[in-house]
Amino acid sequence: MPKISDKQRESRRQQILEAALACFSEDGFHQTGMADIVKRSGLSHGAVYLYFQSKDDLIEALADDRHRREAVLNSVAQGSGDPIEGLHALIRVYAQWLTDPAGEPRRRVGIHGWAEALRNRRVRTSVVEGIDMPRALIVALVERGQHDGLIRRDLGAEAIARVLIAIFQGFVLQKCWGEDFDVEACMAAVAGVIDGFRTTRPDIKRRTRT
Repeated sequence: MPKISDKQRESRRQQILEAALACFSEDGFHQTGMADIVKRSGLSHGAVYLYFQSKDDLIEALADDRHRREAVLNSVAQGSGDPIEGLHALIRVYAQWLTDPAGEPRRRVGIHGWAEALRNRRVRTSVVEGIDMPRALIVALVERGQHDGLIRRDLGAEAIARVLIAIFQGFVLQKCWGEDFDVEACMAAVAGVIDGFRTTRPDIKRRTRT
């Protein structure tokens, strides 16, 4: 059997993942069989099973791929010196992802993953890991802002993080349902929510007196 280079091996792996992404996006996890993915990939059964032994392997690999992409998005917020601006930057970059037509299959598969996480412990672990990444980033930004006196301390950093993530998850659902809404206007509303976390002058005076 002829050897293939690492580049060719990775290219073939991505070819299989793209086929799985297309199938899962169109028909969901349970209506898609390995035979469908093999056919979509244009490779042989043996070639596909050489890389992935099951649908769960493919689902997990797609989740890992998404986490890597989101890590790049999250890095934008980490580069900001102002924690509030970091939160705004995070919202802006996710809004761009939300409106990217090329990202539709990944958004749909992500929602299928949320549903599958209710019954599949392995998928749930992967889904929670994906949420933990932006959650930890937001918590760190908020805690830094609270330490610097820029963000209200009467609000929990963990609570703020989960609220912002829940808002974005809701937008993903609405977008995949085909709801026609103004993403830019919605992001402006979210920006207003973020600005509501700012420390007000009375807050500063109260802390100074104490």
